[in-house]
Amino acid sequence: MIAAIGSGVVADPCCGEVGRLIASLGFDLLTGGGRGVMEAVSRAFYETSPRRGIVIGVVPATVEPLEAIEQRTAHGGPVEYDVPAGYPNEWVELAIYTHLPDTGLDGTLRSSRNHINVLSADAIVALPGREGTESEIWLAKQYGVPIIAYGEHHADAARGLSRATSIDEVRTFLVKHVRASSPPTT
Repeated sequence: MIAAIGSGVVADPCCGEVGRLIASLGFDLLTGGGRGVMEAVSRAFYETSPRRGIVIGVVPATVEPLEAIEQRTAHGGPVEYDVPAGYPNEWVELAIYTHLPDTGLDGTLRSSRNHINVLSADAIVALPGREGTESEIWLAKQYGVPIIAYGEHHADAARGLSRATSIDEVRTFLVKHVRASSPPTT
């Protein structure tokens, strides 16, 4: 499974080629399920034919009152599950709904779905983004998940990452790291 991370608002011009590459390699695509980079990569992946993988989106949400769920108390009223507008985008084939609302600057908190995105990936392609993307990059480095930056990142956004200058370099990185993390076949 390959995660593509990046802006939830703006789609980098490289998104299409990244989505098509991941689909052509036969991997599943994992994103945060929202707009911007997540939607553009998902659409390109979804529209690639033939493909074997699927588009998976890990969706943020809030649960009110969360305490009622956590403590299993009978609080007397319904629990509201609120998914932000735009989630999941229309290209997501398998949505994983969470109760984890935090993103952006709070993307490294234990109440952020970014941990799921990073830990579920065999490798990650980081496209340009802001605080949420930077949080996922930081988590990938902490957890030791192979990650490469591609596209027009801000000067400090992808600091310390290997940077691909072409889609062929992204391909080489993904094939190397996904094959290395896969169990041997018999």
